[in-house]
Amino acid sequence: MKEIHINCDLGEGGDFDADLMPHISACNIACGGHAGNLETMQQTIKLAVEHGVEIGAHPSYPDKENFGRKTMKISAEELQRSIVAQILSLKQLAEAEGVKLTHVKPHGALYNEAAKDEKTAQIIIDSLLEFDQKLALFCPLNSVISKLAKGKIPIVFEAFADRNYNPDYSLVSRSKSNALISEKEAVFEHLFSMFSEGKITCENGAKISCTATTFCLHSDTPNSVEIMSFLQQKFAEHNIKIKNANE
Repeated sequence: MKEIHINCDLGEGGDFDADLMPHISACNIACGGHAGNLETMQQTIKLAVEHGVEIGAHPSYPDKENFGRKTMKISAEELQRSIVAQILSLKQLAEAEGVKLTHVKPHGALYNEAAKDEKTAQIIIDSLLEFDQKLALFCPLNSVISKLAKGKIPIVFEAFADRNYNPDYSLVSRSKSNALISEKEAVFEHLFSMFSEGKITCENGAKISCTATTFCLHSDTPNSVEIMSFLQQKFAEHNIKIKNANE
C-alpha cells in the first residue's frame, strides 16, 4: 500500500480543525502573525498530539488585519524578529506538551514572496538557522527559497491539492474565480495526478512536473471535511493510505 503525506494549515480560527486533524499527516499551526494566540496554539498542539500528527509552525507577516495575505513593507530585521518569535512561541508550547516541532511552512504572502524573491527567502532561511533544532522547510516546487535553502536546512517540496497552478509553478491569484478547486472530484483528480503521475495540470491545460512529497488541503475551504472524506474513499480504492492518519 502506498502512503501519501497530507498537511493542513490549522489553528487559524476555522471550524473544522477537530474534524480534519484525525485524518492528516501534518499540521501547520498559525502562531500569532496572521492568526492564532497562545490559547489556540496550545489547543491545536494538544489535538495534534492526540492524533499523532506532525506539528509545524506557520509564521507569516505580522498582519492579522489582512490575514497575512498582503506583502508588508517592513525592514528585514523586523520581519526576521517576528518570524523567529512566532516559531519560538509555538516551539515552547509544543515542548511543554512533550513534543517537538518537525517543520516550518510560511503562510500566505510570505510563502508566495519567498518563492520568487531572494531577499524574502533569505530572511526565512536565516530565521530557521537561528534554531539549534533542524526544522524542515515546506516550500514550493521550482522556488527561489528551495534553491537558496539547499544544503543549509532540510527541504520538503509541497503542492496544493485545492489550488490551480500557472505554468511557472506559481499559484493562480486568489483574485481570480478559479484560484481554488472546491469540487471534491476535481480535488481528487488534481491530487491523484500530482501524486501518482508526477504531473500538475495548469489553469491553461499545460502539464508540468511535480516532485512534491507533501500535499496541502486548505482547512478553511467550506467543504474541506467533505473533501477529506471523499479523498480517503478514493485513496482506498487505489490502495493509498494517508500517512500517519488514525483511521
